[in-house]
Amino acid sequence: MAKVFNIGLIGCGHIAETYFRAHKYFNNFKIIKCADINKKAADNCAKIYKIKSVSVNELLKDKDIKVILNLTIPKAHYIIAKKSLLNNKHVYSEKPLAINLKDGKELIKLAKRKKLYIGNAPDTFLGGGNQKAKELLDKKLIGKVKFGNATFAFPGVQSYHPNPEPWFAKKEGGPVIDMGPYYLTALVNLLGPAEEVRSISAKGVDKRVIGIGPKKGKSFKVQCPTTYFSTIKFKNGSIIRVTLSFDVISHLRNHIELYGEKGSMIVPDPNMFGGSVLVNNKLGSSWKTYKTNNMKLGKINIRSQSSRANESPTNANYRGVGLSEMIFSIQNKKINKCNGSLSLHVLNIIEAIHVSAKKNKAEKITTKCEKPKFFTNKEINSIMK
Repeated sequence: MAKVFNIGLIGCGHIAETYFRAHKYFNNFKIIKCADINKKAADNCAKIYKIKSVSVNELLKDKDIKVILNLTIPKAHYIIAKKSLLNNKHVYSEKPLAINLKDGKELIKLAKRKKLYIGNAPDTFLGGGNQKAKELLDKKLIGKVKFGNATFAFPGVQSYHPNPEPWFAKKEGGPVIDMGPYYLTALVNLLGPAEEVRSISAKGVDKRVIGIGPKKGKSFKVQCPTTYFSTIKFKNGSIIRVTLSFDVISHLRNHIELYGEKGSMIVPDPNMFGGSVLVNNKLGSSWKTYKTNNMKLGKINIRSQSSRANESPTNANYRGVGLSEMIFSIQNKKINKCNGSLSLHVLNIIEAIHVSAKKNKAEKITTKCEKPKFFTNKEINSIMK
């Protein structure tokens, strides 16, 4: 029977729901206490999930807690992760690792010095959709990937989030910090580390209007670019065009398309765990479908809309697998899959996209990471109930 680690949750916002749901699927962690800078939010979370609400400092000092689950807003990821490490806690954070590369590097250096683990979302690349694509690419089904497109484009969070301002703030806002980690991590998982970025950006509108909650109808200023077009060159030679936008009402483009020497591949939504991979090896022929609904982390497990606006009514959602796999790695003294080097490399790409757009020139990627290895059924079985 797996040893269960006690988890302390800091940050009791919308995403917390999916991590509590993960108790159903994974066998080695249990969230026992929560904290939030907003005490009312922590108390409400504690009441719903029948756990204890404490202050942030109490949680960090608690000797019964081995891992801090850091679900704060992006600009707080660094300080909470740093405090966790300084208090000798392993830490698993929501994406991104930090909002700038300098802070991310400091966290990795501190974790190594303290011999503690850093884990970081997204863990969706461990799901059936991205892993099936990885399996087929590794089998050279479309040959060497030469080019590709990745597209995230929607109108922004202001219509469904009661406090959307952080998504449009100067240093923590924009689609690259918000949704970029899903697409960039998925691409690194499939293609390996990146080498160079070229990018341009624009702001769609100067003001947005809140569409829900107590501030409904109130307008606020957009302080950052809200659309980025980037070209990323990977070390393996692949060149991928990435669109990340909060300015598009609707579109019919695929999330990720890869074009190889022997064919083309459509990769499912990197913000989800399931979905089918499509492959075409001949002009004019039909696309072959590779389903993932029988894979361990591709099976549909959500059959009604949750409170999270970006979850479709029926989907596979196993968020928390990265946390569980990190705990397994701690126990078995191995490198976790959602590790610090990977998340730092993705943060490096994020910062390079921003800097390239600002300076109007190419930016080299300076960090290194290993291309993640395939997530085997044996590994998955070891952490699932």
